[in-house]
Amino acid sequence: MPIKPPRLYLDHAATTPILPVAAAAAAQAMALWANPSSPHSEGRAARAALEEARRTIALAYGWRGETLFTSGASEALGIVLARATPPRRLISSVEHDAVIRAAQTADVVPVDSSGVIDLAALEAMLAGDAALVAVQWANSETGVRQPIPAIADVVHEAGGLLLVDAAQMPPGIDDGVAVQADFVTLSAHKRGGPPGIGAVLVRDLATLTPTGGQERGYRGGTENMPGALGYAAALGEP
Repeated sequence: MPIKPPRLYLDHAATTPILPVAAAAAAQAMALWANPSSPHSEGRAARAALEEARRTIALAYGWRGETLFTSGASEALGIVLARATPPRRLISSVEHDAVIRAAQTADVVPVDSSGVIDLAALEAMLAGDAALVAVQWANSETGVRQPIPAIADVVHEAGGLLLVDAAQMPPGIDDGVAVQADFVTLSAHKRGGPPGIGAVLVRDLATLTPTGGQERGYRGGTENMPGALGYAAALGEP
C-alpha cells in the first residue's frame, strides 16, 4: 500500500493554525466566565485579565493609543469606515473585500503596475478635501507592501486620517505604522490566535463616533475573553 506523504499547509494568508500556547490560554480563559463589566469580584478578575491582554497586544505593535477588541479585522474595518471623521472616504483599488463592501461610496485611488498606491494621484484626490484613507499594509494575494510613511505624509498634509489594514502583517515590522497610522486593524487568526477575535488600534478616540456599551463605549456586546487572551498569548510567542 503506498504511503501518503504528509500534507503541507500553505494557505496561511487565509488563516493560520492556532498555536498551542494560544489554545491553552483560550481554554484557561473559560474559567474567567464572568462579564468583565460586572462590579463583583468575578467580574473584576475577568476585567483585569482582559486589560492585560489589551496591553500585551498594544505592546506587540508598539502602539501608544487605544486598543479596542472586535470580532475580527472585518468588523474593525467596518467600525472605522462607518464612524471615523472626516466623512469622505478614499480606498485603494487593491483593498480587501471587507473595505470595498463597507465603503461603497468611496473614491478609489489607483495603483501602479507593481500594485503600489499612486502617491501623485492620492495627493491630487486629497487636494482641498480631507478624507479617511484606507490602505492594506500587505496584500493577501500579491504580498505587495504599501509605503506607509509616504502615504501617511500625503494624507496628514491634507488634514486627513489614515486607516491601515494590518491583518496580513506580523508585529515587529517597522514600517512606521505605529507612529504614523491613525487606525490599525488586526486579526488574531492570521497570527496563530483563535478565530473570532481582532482589534482596532485607535490613535485618538475623538476621531471615532462612540456607539456601544463596551470597549470604551465604541462597541456593544460582552467581550470575548477566550479570544482576547488567546490572541495575546499568540503575540507573546517569538
